[in-house]
Amino acid sequence: MDLDAYAAAHREEWDELARLGAKRSFTGAEADALIEHYQAGASQLSAIKTTAGYSVQGERLSLWLSRARLRFTGARTNVLSQLPVFFGRQLPAALYRIRWLSLAVTLATVLIATFYAVWALQTPAVLANFGTDEFQRQFAEEDFVNYYSEHPPASFTGLVWTNNAWLAAQCVAFGIVGVYAPYLLLMNAQNLGLSAALMGANDRLDVFFLYIAPHGQLELYAIFVAGAAGMRIFWAWIAPGARTRAQALAEDGRALMAVAVGLIFALLVSGLIEGYITRLDWPWVIKIGIGTIALAAFVAYQWILGRRVALAGETGDLVDFEAGATKLVAG
Repeated sequence: MDLDAYAAAHREEWDELARLGAKRSFTGAEADALIEHYQAGASQLSAIKTTAGYSVQGERLSLWLSRARLRFTGARTNVLSQLPVFFGRQLPAALYRIRWLSLAVTLATVLIATFYAVWALQTPAVLANFGTDEFQRQFAEEDFVNYYSEHPPASFTGLVWTNNAWLAAQCVAFGIVGVYAPYLLLMNAQNLGLSAALMGANDRLDVFFLYIAPHGQLELYAIFVAGAAGMRIFWAWIAPGARTRAQALAEDGRALMAVAVGLIFALLVSGLIEGYITRLDWPWVIKIGIGTIALAAFVAYQWILGRRVALAGETGDLVDFEAGATKLVAG
């Protein structure tokens, strides 16, 4: 192919494509002409790249095609303009979809943690696996409390926040395998129960609950919600209902991955409480009250705002234009 001759033959078409692509508003005839020149130009660019590869003429035509495409598809939506939609509609709707499963996970964790605590307290050999009596005493009387103040507030907040956010993200992202989220939740419940047993064996169970309560209410519930989201994604694959498995997995996966993003902010709040509030010499009723308010705000966001947007038709999934085509249609 003689590129110079080819470019000269289509010069008028490409100039018109460039002119129309630079316009901001169109008449009906100009809009039709833009689409026609775009389609022709796309075919011509394909011919140039197939026969000649990279070329100045091809790159110039590619630029004009890109500008033309923006005219009839529109520029991408500003990400910042989508934040109110995400936090005001999509996220609460996604959280509302797993509200009952979140409560079920919460109840199951409490029961399992209680079982491990009672079992360990009634079976001395279990506690003996954690070390000597002196080690257990030091953990209950010193290490457990010192954990909340041995690092500066900012670094401690960052540490617990990133750790919990990573745990929540794993629960959601790997929920599809079916066993990962329940396994993480079981390990979490086991650690809670055994830690309570170590404290209880040294008559420090009250200290355990006092130090856990300020941040733990929101932190633990956020982890439970993450586990519920992961299991819901797995269930969409197992029981898709009237949808195909691929469609169910795509729809629920898109909606519930938003939960992982939202929980990052919830866990940041719990991390700030753990890093800055728990260590303070304030009355426990104030510190626990702050944690209770944080949990109540999140639950209201999930149940009240979530119900409101769900009744308005919001599912938490992307809108059709953002999600793309979900099925092939002939016509």
